Amino acid sequence: MPLRMVRNDITTMRVDAIVNAANESLLGGGGVDGAIHRAAGPQLLAECRTLGGCRTGQAKITGGYRLPARYVIHTVGPVWRGGRYGEKELLVSAYRTSLELAVAHDCQTVAFPLISSGVYGYPKDQALNVAVDTIVAFLQDHELTVYLVIFDRAAYTIGEKRFADIAAYLDARYTQDRQEPTSFSMASAQSVPDGLNEALAMMDESFSQMLLRKIDERGMTDVQCYKKANLDRRLFSKIRSDIHYRPSRATAMALAVALELPLDEARELLQTAGFAFSHASKSDIIVEYFIAHQNYNIFEINEALFAFDQELLGG
Repeated sequence: MPLRMVRNDITTMRVDAIVNAANESLLGGGGVDGAIHRAAGPQLLAECRTLGGCRTGQAKITGGYRLPARYVIHTVGPVWRGGRYGEKELLVSAYRTSLELAVAHDCQTVAFPLISSGVYGYPKDQALNVAVDTIVAFLQDHELTVYLVIFDRAAYTIGEKRFADIAAYLDARYTQDRQEPTSFSMASAQSVPDGLNEALAMMDESFSQMLLRKIDERGMTDVQCYKKANLDRRLFSKIRSDIHYRPSRATAMALAVALELPLDEARELLQTAGFAFSHASKSDIIVEYFIAHQNYNIFEINEALFAFDQELLGG
């Protein structure tokens, strides 16, 4: 864990492995495939010639050569033919076999493009759902950081209705004051305790203490919590072992989402870390929208944050 969505050129990613959306010949092509071959140099093509091609839904691995990545995992996604010819199953297999190869070669970090969403015609919103669902399911049993690399905004969409609903929610609540609060001392007046005694009482329990208490109250394990929060195990260990640990805003919000806290309890948890929800922050309003709709899927929240150019939740 975790899964990150980034806007980048996959050929520049400094990870253990990048995934190439290849064709069955593995001898190069257009789009991401061509870009990876150009960046890696002719040695990549020479090794690919020895592999005997690759079936749709399967994956094979080579060296990275001139790329910053140590390996290139070549996988063949399906051509979209209306969704009635096993395209989803083949796309799931392409992601899963690539991830299995990464683990087999001791990779800790791997970067994927959005497979089949280019010239192969797989609808982008459906391709994104398959990618996220498959990667998240795999990460439940593996400690691995996966990047889903989006080259440009034209290559990324979320559902039109959800985008419109969030945009309307933002329009109704986003203030014109662009000074986003970053600590409790700058929080809105409604979040400030009425008196000194209340303020001192709020300091009795640190972020770490409140977090661990709420995990116990909900009958969760540490692993369930940090995976639902899209956090790295090592970061969670720091929070657990240090009673005075101060998480980032994105980490604190991710844990509030993982615990499925209602808005008042989410505010309370954030206050122990020195933060407050603000209507001067688009990201806060988007997270508030999902909590208000009782949708605590952090990956759907991050898809929305990504679509609106906001920082993603997690470590």
